[in-house]
Amino acid sequence: MSAPPPTAPAPAAPPLPPADGPAPFGAAAMRSLADSLAALGRFGVFVGQVAVRAARPPFFWGPLLAHTWVTSVRCLLPVVAVTTPFGMVIALEGLEIFGLFGAQRMLSSLVSVAVLRELSPVLASVLIAAQGGSSCAAELGAMRIKEEIDATEVMAVDGIQLHVVPRVLALTIACPMLNVVGSFSGLAGGWFTAVVLKGEKSGIFMENLWALATPMDVWGGAIKTTVFGAVIGLIAAYHGYYASGGAAGVGRAVNDTVVHSVLVFITFNYLLTSALFAGATP
Repeated sequence: MSAPPPTAPAPAAPPLPPADGPAPFGAAAMRSLADSLAALGRFGVFVGQVAVRAARPPFFWGPLLAHTWVTSVRCLLPVVAVTTPFGMVIALEGLEIFGLFGAQRMLSSLVSVAVLRELSPVLASVLIAAQGGSSCAAELGAMRIKEEIDATEVMAVDGIQLHVVPRVLALTIACPMLNVVGSFSGLAGGWFTAVVLKGEKSGIFMENLWALATPMDVWGGAIKTTVFGAVIGLIAAYHGYYASGGAAGVGRAVNDTVVHSVLVFITFNYLLTSALFAGATP
């Protein structure tokens, strides 16, 4: 009796997809949203911690004054170098427009309102974020990577109160101070273009300088830059204080500080402008 013919082997089952394979688009989007909300929550907790420690002793006046001075000196020349040409550009474009209607005498009013309300506060804050905020994030990030902040906390010294609060307050103070310098620079640039380059009368320029501007324009710029400085300081300190991953992590902290600071305070700029100047009339 002959043996039965051999049967073909059963086909192998298809391999299961790896457990860590690419997630569907919807799941990835939800995970990204959850991570963003968690990061926002951690930032909110950090802001609360900074606010509490800023209001209670001990107060480190020496580091506060030192950081304020260093930030102001570092950002002074960039603020002047940027706001002055922008004031000149506003005067140049304004002369072209007002010349169509024979209203060149109102040029200085345009320059003063534009510089005091928007130009100087926004440009000064951008430069402070790029110079002072990035420096703050880099310093704190380097201290975190080198475990200097951990060593401070081991010695029973609050790291946030010693390292973070003076830097945040320094940026909050330096921003409106540099806005004053930027405002004068922008107005001086407008005067130089109109009077020196284009031959307008200096007396007419100065006489109409405050025709449309009000004291609220000055105070509004100070309020806006105080808020912007606090935003820059908190974001810079947050990214630097929680930096990780070595030198690459410090670089990410600096980059994220500049990008996030500018995005946030530009958004705040619209809200503050609406609140402060929406009902303003010349």
